[in-house]
Amino acid sequence: MRVDLFDFELPDERIALRPAQPRDAARMLVVRPGAALEDRIARELPDLLQPGDALVFNDTRVIPAQLFGERVRDGVAAGIGVTLHMREAGDRWRAFVRPAKKILAGDRILFGETADRACLIAGLAATVAEKGEAGEVVLAFDLAGPALDEAIARVGHIPLPPYIASKRGEDERDRTDYQTIYAREEGAVAAPTAGLHFTPELFERLDARGIARHFVTLHVGAGTFLPVKADDTSDHRMHAERGEVSAETANALNEVRARGGRVVAVGTTSLRLLESAAGEDRIIRPFNAPTSIFITPGYRFRAVDLLMTNFHLPRSTLFMLVSAFSGLETMRAAYEHAIATGYRFYSYGDASLLFPAEIA
Repeated sequence: MRVDLFDFELPDERIALRPAQPRDAARMLVVRPGAALEDRIARELPDLLQPGDALVFNDTRVIPAQLFGERVRDGVAAGIGVTLHMREAGDRWRAFVRPAKKILAGDRILFGETADRACLIAGLAATVAEKGEAGEVVLAFDLAGPALDEAIARVGHIPLPPYIASKRGEDERDRTDYQTIYAREEGAVAAPTAGLHFTPELFERLDARGIARHFVTLHVGAGTFLPVKADDTSDHRMHAERGEVSAETANALNEVRARGGRVVAVGTTSLRLLESAAGEDRIIRPFNAPTSIFITPGYRFRAVDLLMTNFHLPRSTLFMLVSAFSGLETMRAAYEHAIATGYRFYSYGDASLLFPAEIA
């Protein structure tokens, strides 16, 4: 499909720079294809679901994956910015670097506040093991395992999305705001942002309504922020992200559907992982591997019945995904309504609850 079909104009003031307080006070647009749009609030989610439904959350935890340092070659140093996006071993991360033209395989990078050489004190250094396309490299760190994790936490920064970082700097609030209350499995570069709307109080209301909670893990990579540069969706390559659906969770979700309940994905990351784990028979199976699934209109959904998600970038793979779920024209109308009525967009913005388009 033509990528420009997924374009729309978004006023700059619609981009949220901070989340709603409290989290579940965010607005939520309910989108039912063929029906009128509903303006609701995130805390009203239990009223929109049915007893026996099951919410599926991505429990990945955002790490301070943005690193700054110096590339050192033949005694000459150059400033380098690195965004980690997928762990490949105890001491290795796949990452994006800028400026990429300054990097060669075999280069050494020293990380930290290079102005006062704190990088040397921190003891965080890496060798460029591989250099790929579009600024992607594999870094082999001198540290491994928990020691590497601690060093990254010490010198790294929360990688705010570019549309927020271009307007303000990261601060201590972001270390809490840009994390779901149930985050536990470290490894994400970006938050599964639909989950940012949940509070302990909302969980209590969901429990009282008889709506189950299940957790999967997809470590969201920096590729989620990359624009689609191709003119046609068939020419776009997705970056892989590692995910896991346990046998226990897969069995529980299959039982939910067998009893007539619905599987409700909280966020596009949960949806993409569940769809990667499901077969054409619509059975969800245990999954532990990278996935680069790319969902565009025409895709037949196997595992997910409803989707709660935020509002996404124009021409993005995520707007393509929601258009596949509820229909392109439905989503274009929903986004037009959201823009006209003041909904807040992107990671810290408001939510939508999407019902699926009827299959022709």
